[in-house]
Formats: sequence, structure tokens, C-alpha cells
Amino acid sequence: MRVFAVSDIHVDFAPNAGWLAGLSMQDYRDDFLILAGDVCHSLRLLEGCLIALANRFRTVFYVPGNHELWVTRDDKTKTSLDKFEEVCAIMKNCGVCGSALHDDKLSIVPLLGWYDYSFGEPCNELNEMWMDFVACKWPQSMGMQEVASYFAELNQPLLRPANNIVISFSHFLPRIDVMPHHIPERYRLLYPVFGTNLLERQIRRIRSDIHVYGHSHVNRQVKIDGITYINNAFGYPAETRIAAKHLICIYQDGWYSSDRHGRHNPVGICASTT
Repeated sequence: MRVFAVSDIHVDFAPNAGWLAGLSMQDYRDDFLILAGDVCHSLRLLEGCLIALANRFRTVFYVPGNHELWVTRDDKTKTSLDKFEEVCAIMKNCGVCGSALHDDKLSIVPLLGWYDYSFGEPCNELNEMWMDFVACKWPQSMGMQEVASYFAELNQPLLRPANNIVISFSHFLPRIDVMPHHIPERYRLLYPVFGTNLLERQIRRIRSDIHVYGHSHVNRQVKIDGITYINNAFGYPAETRIAAKHLICIYQDGWYSSDRHGRHNPVGICASTT
């Protein structure tokens, strides 16, 4: 059994949808997939994507990203929380897992999230350009801090002692220093909407060995304070330099290297381009 990871597949773009359609129907039947958000904003396309992946993998683990919670301008009454509930219903109908798995020595723990400006306050340019500020609609009583706290609270039942190897995942970044130092200054204005420190506290609570995240579209694998953070965003079609455009295997039975706890760190084993 292997665990693969990918995020930000954006299947509303034809090349990305074509990649998904081309994934083997046989190679992953015994494997798990972590899908760390941003599939698309269309519920119809989301359902088709989750069905396709559920038909290829033993189990698909998924958390919605920000794109999934966009609401159309024509729907005057629906909030992004309503859209979240619709996404959860689709997940259930498709047999996709949004809860924790504790299987022998392995635990996989999905963590919901949002951003709360833990990583900085948004500037005027970001306020004018960030699509979430237009496409997401929250109850009047909820600012970004309340939204992030709402989703963090939904994670509470999952934050219990787990197995020897713990893989957690979220769409949003749990800490800003997973971003590489070489990011140009002009792109750092996006950092306030990248994630929340609330996620990092929850990751530390369950003592994750590996944490998979998405959202930034900057592929990276880095170890910080004993945890390996992995971003394997598929990204938009033009993002060929910063996105790998394939699944990566982050865990496989019997193939590990020891970490500082004397446990095993099963990272970077293999990649799949199919």
C-alpha cells in the first residue's frame, strides 16, 4: 500500500482534466490518495473528478480549498458555508473520505482551514485583486479570523493520539516559512491569504511526521522542527516551472529512513507521471 499526494488540480482547465482522465485505472487500486484542495469551483465538475479518483484509488482523502467555496453572483442567498455543506454531501456520495484514518501503523488526518492574516495584513493591492474577496460570501458576523476559527474547530474531533506514522494534510499553509526564500518580493503580497498558524498548532498536537499542503502552487519538500512539509500542486497549465505535474508517493510500506524519534520518515520514495 502506498500513499500519493497532489493538490490544486484545477480540472476546469482542459489540460488538467485530460491528465486526470489519463490516470491508470489499475495501478493505484491498493493505494491511498491525498487530494489537498482546489479541484474546481463547479460542483458538477467536482463530483465528476471525485468519482473518477475514487474509481482509481483504494481511498481518496480530500479537503476543499478556497476555489470550492466560491459562490456565483447569481445565487443571492447561498453563503460559502452553504457551499461547504454541499461539497461535503458530494464527498459522501462519491465515497471520498474527509475524516481521519487509523490503519495499523499509519494515520492520515485531514485538516480543514482558511486564512486569518496570521502571516500578515493584506495590502490595498491584494484587497483589490484577490478573487476570494469577491467570490466567497460569508455570514455577516464572520470575518476572516472567525472563518479560520470555524474550520479549525471542526478539526477538533480528529485531534487525538494517532499511530506511529502520522500524515496530516490541509489545503492552506500551516506556517509561512514553508515558502522558499527565493520568492520575489512582488509575489509576497499574497502571503496574508496563504494560511493560518492555527493549523500548525493542530499539526503539533497530533505529532505529524509529514504534512501535505497546497494553495501556494510552489512545489516544495522541506523539514522544519522534525516535520516534513510537502506541497505537490499540479497548478494551472502554464505553471510548468513551479509545478511537477504528477502524483508523488510520500509513503510506502517497508521503505523508510529513521528520523529523530527513531520512527520512520517515508518521504520522497517515488513519483508517478501516469
